Amino acid sequence: MLVVTTENIQGYQVEKVIGQVFGVVCRSRGLGGNLMASFRSLGGGEIKEYTEMLEDARKAAIDRLVKNAHAMGANAVIMMRFDSSEIGQTMSEVVAYGTAAVVREAGK
Repeated sequence: MLVVTTENIQGYQVEKVIGQVFGVVCRSRGLGGNLMASFRSLGGGEIKEYTEMLEDARKAAIDRLVKNAHAMGANAVIMMRFDSSEIGQTMSEVVAYGTAAVVREAGK
């Protein structure tokens, strides 16, 4: 499955646009992770517990995006983007979204 952030895929032609597709993940750090993150935030700098959580959430959101696009009959997702928001003070939602499409190599 090709997943790109661009409108066009060099060397490919869009045969069919299927429609919007997305993958959603909602994650929360456990109590221990939140405590460690709180202590780290006192000193400033990167809060590794949250960075790791968000990286994992983005990977999971892309996996769900690909699964949903495949179920729709797509072999590519174009114009893929991420969106995220906070739910309460301990949860984060990450959405990967784009346009499911069928593409083929140009000239074939």
